[in-house]
Amino acid sequence: MTNTITANNLKPSSMIFLSIQHVLVMYAGAVSIPLIVGGALGLSTAEIAFLITADLFVCGIATLIQTIGFKNVGIRFPIMMGVTFTAVGPMIAIGTNPDMGLLSVFGAIIIAGIFGFLISPFIGKLIRFFPPVVTGTQILVIGLSLIGIAGTWSAGGYGVKDFGNPLYLSIAACVLLSIIIISRYVKGFLGNISVLIGMGIGYIIAAFSGLISLDKIDESPWLGWVMPFHFGIPEFNFWAVLTMCVVMLVIFIETAGMFMAVGEIVEEEVDQEKLTRGFRADSLGTMIGGIFNIFPYTSYAQNIGLLAITGVKNRSVCALAGVFLILLGLFPKIAYFVASIPSCVLGGAALFMFGMVTSNGIKVLQRVDFQNVNNLYIIAVSAGIGMLPVFSPTIFSQLPSYLSPLLNSPILLTAFCAVILNAVLNRKQRILDEQYLQKLKDA
Repeated sequence: MTNTITANNLKPSSMIFLSIQHVLVMYAGAVSIPLIVGGALGLSTAEIAFLITADLFVCGIATLIQTIGFKNVGIRFPIMMGVTFTAVGPMIAIGTNPDMGLLSVFGAIIIAGIFGFLISPFIGKLIRFFPPVVTGTQILVIGLSLIGIAGTWSAGGYGVKDFGNPLYLSIAACVLLSIIIISRYVKGFLGNISVLIGMGIGYIIAAFSGLISLDKIDESPWLGWVMPFHFGIPEFNFWAVLTMCVVMLVIFIETAGMFMAVGEIVEEEVDQEKLTRGFRADSLGTMIGGIFNIFPYTSYAQNIGLLAITGVKNRSVCALAGVFLILLGLFPKIAYFVASIPSCVLGGAALFMFGMVTSNGIKVLQRVDFQNVNNLYIIAVSAGIGMLPVFSPTIFSQLPSYLSPLLNSPILLTAFCAVILNAVLNRKQRILDEQYLQKLKDA
């Protein structure tokens, strides 16, 4: 493991490279959702391009809100914010409904952000239902559920005709091997940017292999303005609003797992107050996203893996990365260059980072009392059920569609099962623990 970098020993030049590393790691996820949703709704190339630039712009704003924070908003952890995959299905369903449409999507997102902001203190109280056996299992599944994405990227990405081309796999392997070697044997600053260096090596190999094209970069303007309500004034449909409010609750449960994973890495307890501040930042970011005609926001798991790899705990790094994202949204030509990174390069890095998230889940589970066989049952059943939609995506296809946000989210499904099972199986132990804590307070 590389050296831990704190605010006290971080040089400005080092911060820049570390921040760029965070941007590159989350870029693919950030731009993929506008591409998916825009394509599904039949938007033009120019309209999809706007979604991408607006997304990057709001990603940066949401990241600054979450990392720096103000008053009672923002968890103030090193967290990168991006558009959530949880909302993709519901947004497409609303946008393609003849009685609703695209403007109803944005209206519902704005109201869902307001709704989330108001209920954040109540959801924050759920922290007592997340002991190590629950959080550890949830973090474990977060990492495992993302491995498939890393594999898809390594094989060329979504929709490529020659998916699984040995060239793609070889480049991904080179990136992965480079990161491992640098992380293991290189000390100091270079060791902490191992992912950036590994991706740079992969980019060079990909360039010599003819996988990178910058032919249309001249068509991209240097400067672009992201204006609110680009597509028009939002519309507010009751069923669309209700759907997105449910999605907001799902985001909160998923985000809670992300916050706890980061808390483990930075060695800070995630209490009710921190959880509430983080939820408020998610909600405010979502509200701003609706205003700028883009989508709901949440913390990105791939960047959590990067924290685990580098040991960089300084939230200023992520804050600067947020500034870079804003600049990418304002300078489309630079964004085009970053977008030229092939999926196979990202895949090699993602395999390592998502694996590190999984490892942190195992680390948390080490604090669990396995002499209590109930904890084994909780982990086994929750992780097993949680991974079902990953390994068998259509297993719940015949069930009512309104259950889709729960059943198709490995993170939420795991959390739901683990919380319920822990409440039932460990009820007696929980009561004893609460009585013990109360005695300590009285003393």
